[in-house]
Amino acid sequence: MTASVNPNIILMDPGLPNVDGWEATRRIKTNPATQSIPVIALTAHAMAGDEQKALQAGCDDYDTRPIDLKRLLGKIDNLLGAR
Repeated sequence: MTASVNPNIILMDPGLPNVDGWEATRRIKTNPATQSIPVIALTAHAMAGDEQKALQAGCDDYDTRPIDLKRLLGKIDNLLGAR
């Protein structure tokens, strides 16, 4: 579905049902049609090692909830500016 929508950026919840966010990110990053879309993992259930899992899955950045809007917008600006 990501390829048909063609988003500029994806905010990925690692706790997705059926396919977790790490696997969804791996699929996005291995598909040539979607691999250039920046992905930020965004979680409310931050556990030790989650940031490393996110990066290993292919996420371009990681952030936690509650959202610090200024910090998140800065990350989005950095990633979109790098494209």
